[in-house]
Amino acid sequence: MSVEEAVKEFAQLPSGYVTDAMSRLGLSGWADGVVPIGKGARRFAGRAVTMKYAPKRGIAAKLPNQYEVIRDCKPGDVLVIDNGGRSDEACVGDLTVLETRAAGLDGMLVWGFHRDTAELREIGFPVFSYGASPSGPVRLDPRSGDALAAARFGDWTVGRGDAVFADDDGAVFTPLDAAPAILEAAREIFGRERRQADRVRSGETLRTQLRFGDYLERRRREPDYTLRRHLREIGGAIEV
Repeated sequence: MSVEEAVKEFAQLPSGYVTDAMSRLGLSGWADGVVPIGKGARRFAGRAVTMKYAPKRGIAAKLPNQYEVIRDCKPGDVLVIDNGGRSDEACVGDLTVLETRAAGLDGMLVWGFHRDTAELREIGFPVFSYGASPSGPVRLDPRSGDALAAARFGDWTVGRGDAVFADDDGAVFTPLDAAPAILEAAREIFGRERRQADRVRSGETLRTQLRFGDYLERRRREPDYTLRRHLREIGGAIEV
């Protein structure tokens, strides 16, 4: 399986299983607090293409860096916009979202705020941001030399060597070259938990499946015996 195929396979898995798999592999990179515009957003995954937002004025404000970066994008890519997490202005609206969709991208993540919420819901293109603001930028900042090379998103620096996975629970960044291994682990965890859930629905509690009574009894004899160790020994842990 190619890296690109693995990234697309992520779209079949909830983001929680992707983060579980990353934890198992010693990786991290999820965007806390970012949410989709409208629940039930289409789940997507793709290669990150990034930009740092540099506000302009007048007619130039309608031609922001988004249009330059998407010119060289491939269908299925995901646009990641760094506006420093600002909440005092919106850095994307309906025109930039329409242009991004027309370029064949799969979604947009904004480290900042959006506007034109009603129009964006009508457009239906997956956009994740930290909130809405009616105000566009009133500042005029110079464009940095690396404006199209990388983006900050919370605690993370994201570049074209990364993949993006997003659903109603939030967004996850993963190294592209680690995507196949993450996918394999996520599938295994997902399958295990679905089997456990099916057994609970059939009347066998998770406590029974994981022999929780045995754990409590052994912990009574061995105070240092941890639940994580117990789960590993019976094959019920997701970490290993």
